[in-house]
Amino acid sequence: MLAEERRQRILEILAKDGRVIAQELAQQFQLSIDSIRRDLSIMKDQGLLRKTYGGAVPVYDTPSRKVRDKPQPKNIRYGDGAPHQNAISQLAASYIQPNDTVFIGGAGIQFGMLKYLKAEMPFTVVTNSLTIAETLRLMPQVEAYLVGGKLRPGGDTMIDTIAQEMIGRFNYDIGFITGGGISQKGITVATPENAALIRAAAEASNRRICLAPHEKLGVRSFATSVPLQLIDILITDQGAPEHLIQDFENHNINVIIADENLASGGADDESH
Repeated sequence: MLAEERRQRILEILAKDGRVIAQELAQQFQLSIDSIRRDLSIMKDQGLLRKTYGGAVPVYDTPSRKVRDKPQPKNIRYGDGAPHQNAISQLAASYIQPNDTVFIGGAGIQFGMLKYLKAEMPFTVVTNSLTIAETLRLMPQVEAYLVGGKLRPGGDTMIDTIAQEMIGRFNYDIGFITGGGISQKGITVATPENAALIRAAAEASNRRICLAPHEKLGVRSFATSVPLQLIDILITDQGAPEHLIQDFENHNINVIIADENLASGGADDESH
């Protein structure tokens, strides 16, 4: 197969699957991984795709514009989660050690951590999410605290000044944080109230771990909650663009790539 024919085939796979993995392409075309990487680099330079960690995704407008991320309905936010999001959630849960005290907010990717918690390991969780607190009530090994505050109509989380004050009263071994996007501005969210609450949790944590699916990298929402210098670890997935990973690493952030092929079904898996 000629190089141009191979690259056309790569574009067809990209259009069908929404992403390509360099290792899989190397096996399919019986080429070295370096040859496939050269193909992807040439196609990137031609504007045909966007390179990511381990592969490529289709070209689309870089999400560096400011956006106002709207809260998702509860049944969508707390659904099963996409495979790459579950991989991030599982890897994040693995950082919790016995007797830790951790903050887990009310985002869907944070809720996804719950199914990967170790069944026999005692630790403490502080949350501002009613749904997460209700789920933790069924886990006898977890000591859970739900912060108070004003309930918004149809809302699940408390993010007002009462909640912020309560969040700041605790000391966390790990604060698991996320937002509508993460860029050079840091973690950003839709409202100043939510930004203040996440900032309070980050400032009260010994270690800050940011959960950042690739679709949120480079995105800026309305209000900055946590600057980059406060983030210790950023967990993303294989769809993350290489240049953004490099940008975050240049800010002394430890970027960890979660592999969705290694993600298990939940806490009942043998590895837990």
